[in-house]
Amino acid sequence: MSAGKLFRTKVFPHTMLILFAFFFLFPFVWLVFTSLKSSNEIFELPPRILPESFQWSNYKAAFETVPFGHYMLNTLVICVVCIIGQLFASPLVAYSISRIPWVGSKIIFAIVLATMILPAQVQLIPQYIIFAKLGWINTILPLTIGAFFGAPFYIFLLRQFLLGIPKELSEAAKMDGASEFRIYSQIIMPTLKPALATVALFTFVGAYTDFMGPLIYLNDAAKWTLTLGLQGFQQDHGAQWEKLMAASTIMAIPMILLYFFGQKYYMQSGSAFTGFK
Repeated sequence: MSAGKLFRTKVFPHTMLILFAFFFLFPFVWLVFTSLKSSNEIFELPPRILPESFQWSNYKAAFETVPFGHYMLNTLVICVVCIIGQLFASPLVAYSISRIPWVGSKIIFAIVLATMILPAQVQLIPQYIIFAKLGWINTILPLTIGAFFGAPFYIFLLRQFLLGIPKELSEAAKMDGASEFRIYSQIIMPTLKPALATVALFTFVGAYTDFMGPLIYLNDAAKWTLTLGLQGFQQDHGAQWEKLMAASTIMAIPMILLYFFGQKYYMQSGSAFTGFK
């Protein structure tokens, strides 16, 4: 391989990737090092990335000031329930639309896609009125019950994946006497693992970072999520930026771990024909 071709195919692309990676990683690096600074160092001019001495006590002080551990537990409960709901409902709807022939399936699918056009702000007041009449305000039900009816985007994602699965698999199973539920549970669901993992990832990210929902429906501070806890900490202890950065760093860790452990499934689900020829 010539030097010019090596530069074009290896050196230049990798150099650009490293530069872009550093560009996007820098805010997180600044967040971490700021969480380890003293209050005087944060506003020091000219600013420095590395602190003079690492103040690990900022993390302890942040959790002693505000019960972030309790907020983390509340958040994880909501995330787990939402994931269970989406993994139960979205594949069922997608399977019925894409694999079972019935009159009106295309119309229903079009309506499902049309709901994606509606802004979330338009739905806030009607939903709040419904949940208030049901007596669900200040509970996690308004934040989780919708997951058990599926989400339009996840239904669309799973439908596209299902269209790539040969229908001959289902037809052969029917000839062997398998019921529709058995085909769904034992043949279709195992092939949906990459797409289901992507749905779980997106659901976790959406529930974990949701601020508007908990702000509207959770009135009791003991039921707050991490996003509300950080906002409350900023309002009550806004001058203590080192503690706020420490709490924000802790909040970002689950997202980072989830990305590293789940990125292979996300990449696999990018093609609806994964594993099939």
